[in-house]
Amino acid sequence: MQQHRESHEHREAYTGKTEKETRPNLLAREPSPPSTILTLINEYPILYRELVAYPTPVNINYWYGFGSLLGLLLVNQLITGVLLACYYMPSIDFAFSSIDYIIRDVNYGWLIRYMHSNGASFFFILIYIHIARALYYGSYKKPRHKLWLSGIVLFLLIMGTAFLGYVLPWGQMSFWGATVITNFLTVIPYLGEPLAIILWGGFVVGEPTIPRFFGLHFLLPFIISPLSILHILLLHQDTGSSNPLLGIADIKEPIRFHPYLQLKDMLGGIFVSISFFFFLFYYPNYFSHSDNYILAIPSNTAEHIVPEWYFLPFYAILRAIPNKLFGVIAMFSVFLILALLPFISNSRSSITSTKLNSFYNIYYAIFISTVILLGWLGQCIVEEPYIICFILGTLFYTFVICFSFMLIFY
Repeated sequence: MQQHRESHEHREAYTGKTEKETRPNLLAREPSPPSTILTLINEYPILYRELVAYPTPVNINYWYGFGSLLGLLLVNQLITGVLLACYYMPSIDFAFSSIDYIIRDVNYGWLIRYMHSNGASFFFILIYIHIARALYYGSYKKPRHKLWLSGIVLFLLIMGTAFLGYVLPWGQMSFWGATVITNFLTVIPYLGEPLAIILWGGFVVGEPTIPRFFGLHFLLPFIISPLSILHILLLHQDTGSSNPLLGIADIKEPIRFHPYLQLKDMLGGIFVSISFFFFLFYYPNYFSHSDNYILAIPSNTAEHIVPEWYFLPFYAILRAIPNKLFGVIAMFSVFLILALLPFISNSRSSITSTKLNSFYNIYYAIFISTVILLGWLGQCIVEEPYIICFILGTLFYTFVICFSFMLIFY
């Protein structure tokens, strides 16, 4: 800090101007060719401030671009979802066959359907990277706690939307996944069973369930969209992007979002697009379970019930505890711990990035490894030695990782 202060004193002595006077004015308009889109943006101060002159740290890296990529994938999910809704029939008699009809008979229906299903998987890949980046660089700390909490709410809504959509094809895994997961509502005292009956439309998952799930699945994205805009506004209006090296330290000499950060976002978008289209055209069913291409038969229980891959870490925690109530509490405690991180961590230091904390780097690597291990265990059969691995992985994640190193080393 002393060297940093001396460097500014030397600059003032050399230029005859203070640091505030020499700092670039990011809101100053720059002339642009009339053929570019900047001509239109320059006419609207809000767009210019948010899309061009938005100040960002000079050392920001590619890991910060996954938020904008999530916005593009959200648009993809909205458009393809609306198109699929034009042909989908929410009925146990026609749901499965309507998906087959979309893939086989609708013009480019196979493309729309697989863009939607693979888009959901890529959405969660980017979400997990986005959360991991925020944890590593301390972006959840005050004064960004509102931004972090809005992200947790979005994460919960997106997970609920994905679960509802997973049930709609009415395959074997969809039916039994819905039966198992919605049964956990009954653990809520007094309100659990009435809520489950309302959701099912009866006493079991059946004909009235699909229209309810379809309606909620169609509605929730239009709630997620404005919340996503609110999430971006909280980022831009409160503190801006964190510095990868210093965390929430003030940005002394920021740079414009355009063109520097936009180029990084575009490069990240190209990489994600190539990966997305590779799976879309060559391995469209890579992220799907083969049993979900079998029509749901309520009288034929699936041999091994497994949710989609992005639910597997939470499913492993759920199965680690034999008691249904405590299993549900343990699963939702993951989200509670994440929501409490801004309040239980040390926010007094202006340097919150973990790049300079070797202890945290080790524990962070263990944390990521534990999450991957839980994801692998989530698809394993409930038998030894996996049962003890369920328990140890859950305990290690919940107590050692989410409490100890967050409080001691941060």
